[in-house]
Amino acid sequence: MTAAPMAPGQPGAAWLARRALFAFILTFIAARILVVLIMARRIPNMYFFLRGTHVHHLNYGIFLMTGVSAYLLLGRPAGKALGAAALAYGVALALTFDEFGMWLHLGGSYWQRASLDAIVVVAAVLGLIAFASDIRKFESRHLRASVAVLIALIAFGVVLYDASVNIGRVEGPRLEALEAASSP
Repeated sequence: MTAAPMAPGQPGAAWLARRALFAFILTFIAARILVVLIMARRIPNMYFFLRGTHVHHLNYGIFLMTGVSAYLLLGRPAGKALGAAALAYGVALALTFDEFGMWLHLGGSYWQRASLDAIVVVAAVLGLIAFASDIRKFESRHLRASVAVLIALIAFGVVLYDASVNIGRVEGPRLEALEAASSP
């Protein structure tokens, strides 16, 4: 199945993915900073509680993603409205995947490794869509460069994983203690 061609004057998939990636990265950073500041009691507790239950921000992301999806399917936006939908989609992805570990381990800590892994995977996919060349335009030199980049990314992933495991051993207990201390 191939994607329908964009209408003349309509932004392309790469442009929309760049907007979504931009909003995704900014939202992820903002969410993490706000959580740390709230847990450290540097800013007031802005968490939403419903009958004593903390409503995590992944729920906001799910509702926003649902609304954006409905808007894209039913409203068929174009131009600036489509660009705004891409931004909202990036925000929704970040809010949802920032707490991906909680999908897997209900009631688990906010500081789960699975959440960071999910953020990296989603950012990588958006980045590929946003910046990768159309595979139909690949030449042999592009294929060689792609293989070299893939090998470098795998090596980087191994190093990053090892470093994050070590950092998790050092900082994980401190972050979990901070989270426990901030619970009502």
